[in-house]
Amino acid sequence: MSTRITLAKGLNMGLRKAMEDDPKVLVMGEDVGKLGGVFRITDGLQKDFGEDRVIDSPLAESGIVGTAVGLALRGYRPVVEIQFDGFVYPAYDQIVCQVAKMHFRSKGRSKMPMVIRIPFGGGIGAVEHHSESPEAQFAHTPGLKVVACSNPVDGYWMLQQAIASDDPVVFLEPKRQYHADKADLDESATPEPLFTSRVVRPGTDLTLLAYGPTVKTAMRAAEAAATEGRSVEVIDLRTLSPLDMDPVLDSVRRTGRAVVCHEAHVNLGMGAELSARITEQCFYSLEAPVLRVGGFDTPYPASRIEEDFLPDLDRVLDAVDRSLDF
Repeated sequence: MSTRITLAKGLNMGLRKAMEDDPKVLVMGEDVGKLGGVFRITDGLQKDFGEDRVIDSPLAESGIVGTAVGLALRGYRPVVEIQFDGFVYPAYDQIVCQVAKMHFRSKGRSKMPMVIRIPFGGGIGAVEHHSESPEAQFAHTPGLKVVACSNPVDGYWMLQQAIASDDPVVFLEPKRQYHADKADLDESATPEPLFTSRVVRPGTDLTLLAYGPTVKTAMRAAEAAATEGRSVEVIDLRTLSPLDMDPVLDSVRRTGRAVVCHEAHVNLGMGAELSARITEQCFYSLEAPVLRVGGFDTPYPASRIEEDFLPDLDRVLDAVDRSLDF
């Protein structure tokens, strides 16, 4: 039997299931308790699991993550919420210097089973520091796993899998998708492994890569291209570190063309790494250069012009056309 859910509901259900299955799972963050989180992802959890397991923290991201480091070292599985992507930087020192390095520094004796949930991306008309895309900074840090869900079903399963992992996971949630779309969840189904990418729309002419909030944009672009007789294969990367390249390389070797789309700045973004790997491993299959579509190299703009900043249907289709016409 399936249940129709939003991404916000899927994440809430995933957290609830993880907490029911393992009493060592704790939730920490600003306003996650009584309020249920600013996006209501933790709604009802404190009432059902108590204040000892769903903890309203002070407004101090470094303190939140630092406390979670100690809890993880003592055998707990903390899930910390960074209220908005742009608020993560006070905790950046803890994340890259402690969370990412503890397992290596201790020669494997100390594990760091914690999840850092970060709502990321734009499209909600927010003020400064509320619409960042910091994924490349974490994916560049050895010792961290970085994943990005794009839909309600993945949100439900991937969050549970991340919590069960003994490695620290930066869990990116596209905030514009929290309450946007619904999907059917079958809780009896077998989920795909966590650190894998997936073809979400088959095609033959070009491979379009996306993750998080841009998967929906990529799907719309593929549908629009189909009306012009162009077959675009869409891959949801799902994991940014480690990258699961096998489906990507298999696809590009068939299509001969690739476009990468993300909201983050193009300069030194995830698209740069993907372009390099595709070029290195599919050079003789490529019919055109790998193209990238992303945010411009400026700080995130005021909300009234954010739609001009973000990669939209027209910009993705332009890259598709340029690649196919090369």
